[in-house]
Amino acid sequence: MKILAVCIGEARTLPGKSYKTGIFKRPVDVPVFVDSEGIVGDAICNRKHHGGVDQAIYVEGSVTLDWWSRELGRPIEPGTFGENLVVEGLDNTTVSVGDRFLVGDAVLEVTSARIPCATFAARMEDPMFVKRYTKAGRPGIYCRVITGGVISPGEAVAYQPFSGEKVLMPEMMATYGKPLDAADRRRFLAAPIHHKLKAKLEAA
Repeated sequence: MKILAVCIGEARTLPGKSYKTGIFKRPVDVPVFVDSEGIVGDAICNRKHHGGVDQAIYVEGSVTLDWWSRELGRPIEPGTFGENLVVEGLDNTTVSVGDRFLVGDAVLEVTSARIPCATFAARMEDPMFVKRYTKAGRPGIYCRVITGGVISPGEAVAYQPFSGEKVLMPEMMATYGKPLDAADRRRFLAAPIHHKLKAKLEAA
């Protein structure tokens, strides 16, 4: 595996909206520095729902983006979904919470699946895209930064699977906002899930 693209965004206003978003990202051809909050210089406008230590880096796999290109009938260029990194050969559907991506000195740990929102639909210029994305069951991947460092386009990626029971990205999206049975709740809590979801499950 390797990094096919490193993408960063700048604050822009969506057509017909009054707020700014950092979802418009573009690939860069220079190394970037990653710290606990993500790529230094990447725009994050709504910190209530985006960014933070458990959503510091957003990853898409090339296999998944190729699927979307076929599904939508047009090329999906790096950064279109608001991702920070595109990883060659990665299929989002096989990724679990706790899996790690090792890129140079940087260590990224998967925490949760991307849940589509109205901003994403507006970015895709399709009011039905939230429903379409959810039905597809191929969510993007949020990671926390275990160890910061420099990440460069073309750099090799080592993939380290989580050693415990799997919580796959499609399952995380499918169960979002829904109650879990006792066994699934224990399984989710045994994985290093996003702190907000962990707090909700612990309080349930």
